[in-house]
Amino acid sequence: MAWCAARTFNLPAIDAGLIRSRAQIAAGVGCVSFAGSNLWRSSSTSRHNPFACCAISTDASLKEAVKTDKAPAALGPYSQAIKANNLLFVSGVLGLVPETGKFVSESVEDQTEQVLKNMGEILKAAGADYSSVVKTTIMLADLKDFKKVNEIYAKYFPSTPPARSTYQVAALPLDARIEIECIAAL
Repeated sequence: MAWCAARTFNLPAIDAGLIRSRAQIAAGVGCVSFAGSNLWRSSSTSRHNPFACCAISTDASLKEAVKTDKAPAALGPYSQAIKANNLLFVSGVLGLVPETGKFVSESVEDQTEQVLKNMGEILKAAGADYSSVVKTTIMLADLKDFKKVNEIYAKYFPSTPPARSTYQVAALPLDARIEIECIAAL
């Protein structure tokens, strides 16, 4: 996917009403540009820069790994979470007890509860909480556990729950019953 490369510039504030009434809007993949020949011909005497670009930076220095001992360590070469562009991307979380590295139990209910507790600790370490979560992805070993998982999940997201996808997968790491990943706004 192509993204619009962007650098930080000190651009003057853009009046949205002015843009709606006087500018043409052009959209590209991953980038929105505002342009118009009469954008700077407003009634004010100051000139406005006629171009602005909104984009997600791919600069590696703008990402930061999040790590906490209050949640299970990553099982491979990945981070518990990554902060980037005012978003937090939490890797898939399992129902492991952080101190032992073992599953809390074999039941999907207990694993779901532990997954969400672990996720809460990662969110907290990043300066976020459950209300910051905008998207979750749930992977289940058996989709028949969907109702049981929903009952527990609802306790952690009581109002305005995040967008969500749920899938049954062929297998999960360490034969887990459930794995959840999320994206949160910072």
